[in-house]
Amino acid sequence: MNKIILSTTITLLSVTNGFRFATGANVQASCSGKGGAGVQSDIDSPSQKNILGDALQPCSFNPLTGYFRTGCCETGPQDSGVHTVCAVLTEDFLEYTKAQGNDLSTPRGGFPGLKAGDRWCLCAMRWHQAFKAGKAPGVLLAATNIKTLQMVPYEDLLKHAVGKGVKEGL
Repeated sequence: MNKIILSTTITLLSVTNGFRFATGANVQASCSGKGGAGVQSDIDSPSQKNILGDALQPCSFNPLTGYFRTGCCETGPQDSGVHTVCAVLTEDFLEYTKAQGNDLSTPRGGFPGLKAGDRWCLCAMRWHQAFKAGKAPGVLLAATNIKTLQMVPYEDLLKHAVGKGVKEGL
């Protein structure tokens, strides 16, 4: 396991098997294109918007989420799965997605496994598939990337909106 000090907030990251997870408590609380943990990520826009039209807010730093493992549901050309929906996971969703062949709850390699209550940037189409099956988890609108609206109707996301903000419990 390599430990690297990144950003001016002195955040430690463990890099194992391609996954990055924050081990320090001080992480930037914004999505800036450099990532919530100060990780440069080849993102196509330095300031991505959320589905409300405002600046994209962080989804989760513990566990560290996002295609680029920045804590934000940022996306770019290399993110073919479009990991843009900030979801608050439920046991029902975790069981459903495991049955679909996408096991998010089992720890493996450097991935700790997810549990109900965790926030995670999901693939937009996977979230919509779960929605159609009646298994969709809650959505934090301020932390869900506007690119989601290219695949998922706003009304569907709104039906599963949770929380008053995204800064509590990051």
